[in-house]
Parts: sequence; C-alpha cells; structure tokens
Amino acid sequence: MTELLTSAQMRAIEAAAIASGKVTGLALMERAGAGVVEAVFAAWPELAAAKRRAAVLCGPGNNGGDGFVVARLLREAGWEVQVFLPGDPARLPADARANYECWCGMGEVRALPGPEEGYDPWGVDLVIDALFGIGLSRPLEDVAGLARLLPEREARGESGCPRVVAVDVPSGLCADSGRRLGGRALWADLTVTFHRAKTGHYLAEGPFCCGKLRVVPIGLEGMGEATGLVGAEAAGRLTKADPFGREGHKFVHGHALILSGPAGRGGAARLAARGALRIGAGLVTVGCAPAAMAEHAARLDAVMLREVADAAALAAALEDRRITALCLGPGMGLGAREADLLAAALRGGGAPHPALVLDADALTLVARDQALFAALHAACVLTPHAGEFARLFPDLAGRLAAPAAAGPAFSKLDAARAAAARAGCVVVFKGPDTVIAGPDGRCALHAAQYERAAPWLATAGSGDVLAGFICGLLARGFSPFDAACTAVWLHVEAARAFGPGLIAEDLPETLPQVLRALGL
Repeated sequence: MTELLTSAQMRAIEAAAIASGKVTGLALMERAGAGVVEAVFAAWPELAAAKRRAAVLCGPGNNGGDGFVVARLLREAGWEVQVFLPGDPARLPADARANYECWCGMGEVRALPGPEEGYDPWGVDLVIDALFGIGLSRPLEDVAGLARLLPEREARGESGCPRVVAVDVPSGLCADSGRRLGGRALWADLTVTFHRAKTGHYLAEGPFCCGKLRVVPIGLEGMGEATGLVGAEAAGRLTKADPFGREGHKFVHGHALILSGPAGRGGAARLAARGALRIGAGLVTVGCAPAAMAEHAARLDAVMLREVADAAALAAALEDRRITALCLGPGMGLGAREADLLAAALRGGGAPHPALVLDADALTLVARDQALFAALHAACVLTPHAGEFARLFPDLAGRLAAPAAAGPAFSKLDAARAAAARAGCVVVFKGPDTVIAGPDGRCALHAAQYERAAPWLATAGSGDVLAGFICGLLARGFSPFDAACTAVWLHVEAARAFGPGLIAEDLPETLPQVLRALGL
C-alpha cells in the first residue's frame, strides 16, 4: 500500500535525514529542483527540444529555494528565465538564501509585479509556482495579485497557454487536507512533490488544483505513521487473506443476507445481492416483506428469497449461524418495521455478532435514534456519503464545511477517524476521495482521482453495489476494515474496466473480467 504523508511527517523525515549527517539541506534542495525540471521535460518533451521562456515564482521559504534551483537549471539549459520573489531576500532560510545568491550570479530577481505593470503570463511557456509549498499554514495574501501571474484556468490547453507547474503543492492548498486556505489557492497543470505524495494531493480540492501529480524520489527514507493509499494490493487479499481458500462447498464461502424494502422498492437490494454474489459469497439471500416476494421472484435466480416480515422473523433467521453477514439499508425504508429490523440485526443471533453493512436508509435510521447508534459494534461497517455523514456526525461535518482559515485544516481523514472512534466500528466515508477508518485508529484512503478517475461511477445504485461487495467479503470472513478496502478498490476498478455509459447493474457483471485480469 502506497504511503501518504502529512506536512509534519515530511518535515520530520527531512529533519531526521539532515540530523543524521547522511544528507544536507542544500543537497535535498538540489535534488528537488532537478526532479522538477526532469518531470517537466518528461510531461512535455517539446519543452526540452527548444529554448523556451519561464517565469519562476519563488517564495520566502525553502520552497522558494527549490524554485531558485529550477531557475538555475533552466537557465543552464538555455532558457530565458524571469525570477520573482515577494519580500526581503535577507529573511530567506540559509539553504534557500544560498540558492538565491547562486541565481543572482546568473540573473535578476524581481519583486512580484503589480497590476499597473501589466505582466502577461502568456509571454512565457512555463510558470513555476515555488511560492509556499507544504509549509503554508495561513491563507495566501493578495491571492488576486498572485493569480495574475498565472493564465486563467479556463484557458488551459489553448494554443500558446503556458504550462503551470507547482512545487510540492499549488500555493494556498493545505497539504494535509486538500482544502484551499481562505477558500483560495493557485492551480497547476502538473504538481511535483518529493519522497511521497501528501494526503492533501488526494483529498477535497487537491486533485482539482494539482492537475497531474508526479512523485520524485530525493533519497529520503522513513514513513512514520503514514496513511495508506489503497491500491491493487487490496485485491491480493482475495487469495492471500481468504480463510476459506479455493476448496470446500458453498457454505464455507459464507452466506450473505440482504434485507429488502417494501414492494416496488426492491431494486437497490437486488443490486446489493448481485454484488455480494459476484464478489464470492457462497450463498446470498434477499429477505423481504411477504408482499414483495413476487417482485423479487420475478427478477432473481441464483439469489435466494426468504420472507422476513418483522423483527421476530429476522431473529429467527439469524439463529442459523451459517448466515455470516447482513446488509441493511438499500431501498429498505424508514418506517417502524425497518427500525425494528435494524435493532434486531444489531442484536444479532447471539455471540459473536454477525457482520453488518449499514447503508442508505439504515444510516438515516441510526442517525435518528440514539439507541440504535449506541448498539453499533465492531463487526459493523457504515458506508455514508457526505449527506449521510452529516446526519450521523453533524459536528464533524460542520467542521469540514467551515472555511479553512489555517493549516493544517480539519480534513476528511480527521473526520472519518473521529467518526469511527465514536461509532466503535469501521466507517467508509464515500466520495472520489473515499476514507476507510477503523475504531482502532487505522485509516486508509482510496482515491478515484488522477489516472484512476471514474466520474461515470456517479450513477444511481452504484453505492448499493458497493454495499453488496462489502457484505459479500464480510460473509467470506474478511475483517470489516479489509473488506471495505478491497471492495472500494474493486468497485472503482470495475467502473474503469467498463468505462463511460456505466449503470449500476454493469458493476457486478464487469467484476469477473477484473478478477480474471488480476489472475484470480
């Protein structure tokens, strides 16, 4: 699993490397600047093929020092380079000051141009934003003035529009939360960061501001308590961590029970059931009210049916200890019957509790009733989108919605961790930046961003399929945290394999193709 760092963790790794004597700050700055130039030429080979013009915006800290290295290397490559520096160069940190002085032997350093000077960013081929990087903890001053140094974002890709490259993060973006401090940040076509990506590159507005992301090694070691970015290794659990292996009959692969809503509202439960079956649960049953039996019978074949009229009927069903996981919520309804079913599911059929996925209407019921919230346990997985999260945890959602006045700003990672600790179970806080958090403090991020973007996944019913995927893996014996990580990754991978035009029904049917491609 790829590790993501906060700004504090990155600074600690750099400080430890320098303190050990293995590397100097100047050497790290040189490697960083060289990495930016290499990344620029790799992204746009035509820029390496001719002498061009660049504007390098250097800030008052070490990010500015990286910028001076970039400026020097471009000048040595024959480029025409303008360098801008706000503030007093005498206040630069020692390493940045050394690179400033080195540049001064090659060219001029100008103050940032004001509006009366008529600076035109279209007069250059490349703009380097080395203003503030990961160390910024307050909103940018004079954002409008800084933004004048970049072309309008809407002009990106137009003929003659300069490329914009950010060093570490676009200035104004919180490297921890991906939020724009003070509501404003610069933007980039390409962001080049060092050693490891930062959490803010993947959260909130981070991908929108960063454009493309390139991580450059600069010879550092160590991670600390890094946040994991869920990747293809999650699918490896399907063989390596599956306690049942490839042998045995259907019951040893688990039995998932999906509770359905009233007649006419069963589609969501059927989507979840199909997802649970395709991801490998040995048996899947839809439990429904008697009036909905005919509807489901007309639409289901491999998925079984069982009447579950009320909480007593569910309690009787759960006496069968071969039922290993339940999914409640998709299309279930919000009435008294459904609240009683949820209470019975949380009580389970004795110890240990069967694993539960609570989605959609089940989350709304939990948010409405403190007794249901108090009954949550470690075998539960909650799968809220932003609106459901706000109903369950209004104070945490309020902090996320409040303007980010200072950094590090409260992040979706912070909110999910706090929610999981409060609920005592795994929380899957959904979105393009899905955060999976456990009650023990474990946390992982899955980002359908950059090269893994799948915007067509925003379609009705896709969340029901995800709930089914998680339930199917729980039925197979996966831990709640691992089931959530694996299901979220496969969910996006299936969407990417199908492509635009996807509807929710396509996700379970595309999953076998994904699993074959993984060699499973």
